[in-house]
Amino acid sequence: MNGAALVAITAAIGNLLQGWDNATIAGAVLYIKREFHLQTEPTIEGLIVAMSLIGATAITTFSGPVADWLGRRPMLIISSVLYFLGGLVMLWSPNVYVLLLARLLDGFGIGLAVTLVPVYISETAPSEIRGRLNTLPQFTGSVGMFLSYCMVFWMSLMDSPKWRLMLGVLSIPSLIYFALTVFYLPESPRWLVSKGRMAEAKQVLQRLRGREDVAGEMALLVEGLGFGGDTSIEEYIIGPGDELADNQEQSTEKDQIKLYGPEQGLSWVARPVTGQSTLGLVSRHGSMANQSVPLMDPLVTLFGSVHEKFPETGSMRSMLFPNMGSMFSVAEHQGKSEQWDEESLQRDGEDYGSDGGGESDDNLQSPLLSRQTTSTEKDIVPPAANGSILNMRRHSSLMQGAAGEAGSSMGIGGGWQLAWKWSEKRGKDGKKERELQRIYLHPEDAPGSRRGSVASLPVADAPEEGGFVQASALVSQSMLYSKDGKDKHPIGPAMVQPAESVAVGPSWQDLFEPGIKRALFVGVGIQILQQFSGINGVLYYTPQILEQAGVGVLLSNMGIGSDSASLLISGLTTLLMLPSIGFAMRLMDVSGRRWLLLTTLPILLLSLIILVLGNIIPMDSLVHAIISTVSVVVYFCCFVMAFGPIPNILCSEIFPTRVRGLCIAVCALTFWICDIIVTYSLPVMLSSVGLAGVFGIYGIVCILSWIFVFLKVPETKGMPLEVISEFFAVGAKQAATDAKNN
Repeated sequence: MNGAALVAITAAIGNLLQGWDNATIAGAVLYIKREFHLQTEPTIEGLIVAMSLIGATAITTFSGPVADWLGRRPMLIISSVLYFLGGLVMLWSPNVYVLLLARLLDGFGIGLAVTLVPVYISETAPSEIRGRLNTLPQFTGSVGMFLSYCMVFWMSLMDSPKWRLMLGVLSIPSLIYFALTVFYLPESPRWLVSKGRMAEAKQVLQRLRGREDVAGEMALLVEGLGFGGDTSIEEYIIGPGDELADNQEQSTEKDQIKLYGPEQGLSWVARPVTGQSTLGLVSRHGSMANQSVPLMDPLVTLFGSVHEKFPETGSMRSMLFPNMGSMFSVAEHQGKSEQWDEESLQRDGEDYGSDGGGESDDNLQSPLLSRQTTSTEKDIVPPAANGSILNMRRHSSLMQGAAGEAGSSMGIGGGWQLAWKWSEKRGKDGKKERELQRIYLHPEDAPGSRRGSVASLPVADAPEEGGFVQASALVSQSMLYSKDGKDKHPIGPAMVQPAESVAVGPSWQDLFEPGIKRALFVGVGIQILQQFSGINGVLYYTPQILEQAGVGVLLSNMGIGSDSASLLISGLTTLLMLPSIGFAMRLMDVSGRRWLLLTTLPILLLSLIILVLGNIIPMDSLVHAIISTVSVVVYFCCFVMAFGPIPNILCSEIFPTRVRGLCIAVCALTFWICDIIVTYSLPVMLSSVGLAGVFGIYGIVCILSWIFVFLKVPETKGMPLEVISEFFAVGAKQAATDAKNN
């Protein structure tokens, strides 16, 4: 956790530089237009400020695909270099045209940072604290603005403020950011896995998580490379193998998954259950039902049901699940350590011949990931009998946990567990084919009951009457086993390189896959609504409001000029944002993104309504100033708590690994284009409909935003990124099927 947090803080310095630049140019432009006599040339003055927006928009068009090609870390390094070069050129700037070039370079750096920092943090952070860490860019951006306003305010008190020095100071923190990105930041482990660089990905994960055994997360990252396959939602009952068999109807072995416990010889069995899933929304085949709210996206209800059924901390169910997946753990045997990468395939492929796949528990089967093995060990192979349970090595580190060593887990965050099973299907030629299926398991909150006796489970707080665990599951084809892999590496599914299955890389055609289209609709929609919700108008109006409140007069009496007073007021406004963002960081992974949006958007609306009424209803100037000031402060604080950071957080979470960069580029491009439209349309709107009309339009957008979030935006807190994209895929396809049926 500490490793991931430090990496996130380091990456978020890119957003600190963005905030620094935004505040600096706001102060420096007061002196730039005087030196270059731009009072009569508002177009050039506007270009100086807006050139960074133009640069950010331009570079965003290809930043995502390039990040998918080169990696996240190189793009952050390039961002720091562009910040540094922009600062140096602004420090020199002999004329307006060189200054515009410098602002363009600076905009390139801003575009890369704003687009890729949230992606990088999402791909490196544990799912349990991903929301908190991904709120850091909003926090550091506000910190950068505050520090910059303080610097510019101090320099404005000089006899002859030097705007070149104000802008050029940016190169100093940029140089620090460059050093940190080069020497401290690791590459994203998800990107490394997508390129087949498994050894490097494992080392990065070990550093980020602070532990040696990262087998579960490595498997998850591999599974996340696939999208758009046939996925079903099923329900399983999990309990001690012998007891479950005694108290439930007998099932064929092909419908069972054997899960080994922490004591040697003890195992649990996961058996699929027919009938209605306890999710309350889906049957075993994933059909959508029981929609209580008209027009609500079934995905919203589906995601919500998962969080409602999250097991209580410390309960029998939450203690059982961390033990159920460790059959894939590192096997502790003497022999050389081998990494799961292409080199080990070429070096040791002959040592992993299949013995035909017996089904007894004693048959040696090596774990999928992070192996330490000898040449006598065998890989998991398709069982000879059709659809047998997936057998695991009894002598894995899980079994050794009984001897005092803590057993590892295939827990993948948010209460989810990852398992596999063999299944059978008919190919296009009619022949039966064996297929390795991945299963994302999630325990239900309510314990079930069983007929007959119930064995007590080996957990400290298991109830006296015992019980089994009901679990919902997403089942689809595994990326660890494919036709390509069987042809090239017949030594077993554990050794299939994921890069072979995704070697073609992302393409624009992938964006038309149903799940990705649904995710893009959410991402693009919330970015548009965020920009049109009024933040730019309120920022524009803040100095005027505070001036009416008498702050300007007070500062003038203290000997502070109008320019310096304006900068100080903006700095104080920014300072008020920091506690609110800190509070949001605490709630982001507890209450969730959706709850924060639905709670703060009505407050934004109320603030805008008060501002509208304040400009329509005649009232005493002091009363008007006080009411307006309170409204603006409340608006800012609520905006930075939710509608500020959450759109970028959601966009970095809801897309599959393989196309994440491409989709993020689309969402970021939408953000910048809308930012430009709102910024340049504000003066026109003010002259046509007035300030009350502008705030009224923003209020209508806030209403539309609340409706959009309520109907279309799911809750993603605590869920692994791979599970989120899987939910979008299965939900979108089934929704399309239901639409056709209706």
